[in-house]
Amino acid sequence: QLPLVESGGGLVQPGGSLRLSCTASGIHSTYLPIGWFRQAPGKEREGVSCISDSVTDGSDTTDYADSVKGRFTISRDNAKSTVYVQMNNLKPEDTGVYYCAVGINPLLDGQCPLSVDEYDNWGQGTQVTVSS
Repeated sequence: QLPLVESGGGLVQPGGSLRLSCTASGIHSTYLPIGWFRQAPGKEREGVSCISDSVTDGSDTTDYADSVKGRFTISRDNAKSTVYVQMNNLKPEDTGVYYCAVGINPLLDGQCPLSVDEYDNWGQGTQVTVSS
């Protein structure tokens, strides 16, 4: 598999917005979750959002960390092999390096996982800084 490539990070003021992109060339199965994660200085990497089709019924599932629910929206364009996360009302605590990765296992049913251990093929990350 080709490595994933993240883009779209930058410096933004509190309350501002950014859209991150994750290009997943070579990932042909929509049943493999794509997850967004972030890592702040001195902290562990944490799950932010994920998206996947379910093998059981083909439904499109998404999930979000509680800290970003209502502010972040994940979506994808299969034709472009790209997954996006629209981040609105950004807060200083959203600052960190944002990574995307591919799920190790297809999603059979339920919600896509937000655990770092469930993902592989990490991108190089893109820096998001929220500061006035």
